[in-house]
Amino acid sequence: MTETATQVLAAERDETVRELQLVIDGELTAAADGRTFESIDPHTGRVWARVAEAGEEDVKRAVSAARRAFDEGPWPRMTVDERARLLHALADRVAASAEELALAETRDMGKGITESREFDMPRVQRNLRFFADFQKLAEAETFPAPKHLTYTRYEPKGVVAAISPWNFPLMMASWKIAPALAFGNTVVLKPAEQSPVTASMLGEMAAEILPPGVLNVVQGFGPDAAGSQLVASEGVDLVTFTGESATGRAVMAGAAPTLKGLSLELGGKSPNIVFADCDVEQAVAGTLLGIFKNQGEVCLAGSRLLVERSIYDEFLERLVAGARALHVGDPLDPRTTIGPLVSAEQRDRVLSYVELGAREGNLMTGGGVPSAPELADGYYVEPTIIDGLPADSRCVREEIFGPALVVAPFETEAQAIAMANDTPYGLAAMVWTTNLSRAHRVAASVRAGLVWVNCFFVRDLRTPFGGAKQSGMGREGGAHSREFFTEAKTVTVQLDME
Repeated sequence: MTETATQVLAAERDETVRELQLVIDGELTAAADGRTFESIDPHTGRVWARVAEAGEEDVKRAVSAARRAFDEGPWPRMTVDERARLLHALADRVAASAEELALAETRDMGKGITESREFDMPRVQRNLRFFADFQKLAEAETFPAPKHLTYTRYEPKGVVAAISPWNFPLMMASWKIAPALAFGNTVVLKPAEQSPVTASMLGEMAAEILPPGVLNVVQGFGPDAAGSQLVASEGVDLVTFTGESATGRAVMAGAAPTLKGLSLELGGKSPNIVFADCDVEQAVAGTLLGIFKNQGEVCLAGSRLLVERSIYDEFLERLVAGARALHVGDPLDPRTTIGPLVSAEQRDRVLSYVELGAREGNLMTGGGVPSAPELADGYYVEPTIIDGLPADSRCVREEIFGPALVVAPFETEAQAIAMANDTPYGLAAMVWTTNLSRAHRVAASVRAGLVWVNCFFVRDLRTPFGGAKQSGMGREGGAHSREFFTEAKTVTVQLDME
């Protein structure tokens, strides 16, 4: 890195500790008991933000504000055009603040600044604009009969608890907020405690644009804290949650007494199936993206690589060379493709899996932390590839959620499908082949909510998003978001009054 670039990074990573408050009923407020928690810059290991920690009283205030805004306020009673105008205004604010938000996202959870700038922030804007417009295009049904006219209405359900993850903090928060608000609901957002900053920034923007109580942001923790209190609240009608499967079970249990609607997008151990007839260069590049994007902290990551035996050695040789060429470094450096993991806890968790994999199999590359002294204080793990693992290895069966790929060969298409489905998860899959018939056969046979053929991470917001098996329940996206965030009502009118 040049001296000039180093100076630029130092200027962007100033030592000022940000102070963040809760956003309740359109106002910035401290926690009722004054408690705070700290957000750590995963590159430096130092505190860079201090955040108000919501307690039970704060959660009650936020839910009450959202309840009042829904039951008495203008938001659900606005026309779709009025709501769309305000959501577009919020998207405009995000666009105007995109650089500040991108820097905050990178400081908060370690994703490369290039990804924050070129992927996350544009997608936040796209989520808001898409659902602002989609609500205006959504259709309802009519069922005419000789003496009656029956039609459907899709009405907002009420107060939505949106609990978002730390790997794509603002992008995933907006994925939940945008449709909930577009269809007339009000929201209490609880972002992950590891990445709280951009959610607070969005909440502050929304407080200036949306009516009071429409979007509230409560920061804090999950079990026996703000997250579980929000899920259990009788004032909440719906919960949309993204996170690990174990937490998803706890969310289900917490919501059960009040019979809330649930949408759960949970963990994954997605198969990436490479056939011998693939475009090898394309498949290598897609595999590297599929596991090392966002440091592997992606629920959709192709973390189990299955390669047809006849090209196994050649493919792995290219793959290892590609992994070794990835730039591990300061996430504020635009050249960086592998930044630090979100926390010391997550780094240690990933390293424990890597150490286990090295004992049980063949460590082909990576397996430790970078040696560069400028990365010594951060939560870094080298891009890692392991093969030769037994099928029942924890590294093969469990979600690692880091830059660690496990690899195994297969002989036939049927064996590849069987290996792909041999998992408790079912979120996503990738297939690399130039055989069109095979592509459709395998896509139909793999149990997963999403299948990419010769590509990865391509998202059309009109399509359903969610997982099978222990990867979740429910779908969001396009009409599926309307189905979740609205209540379908049937109205029947008698036409013949004689």
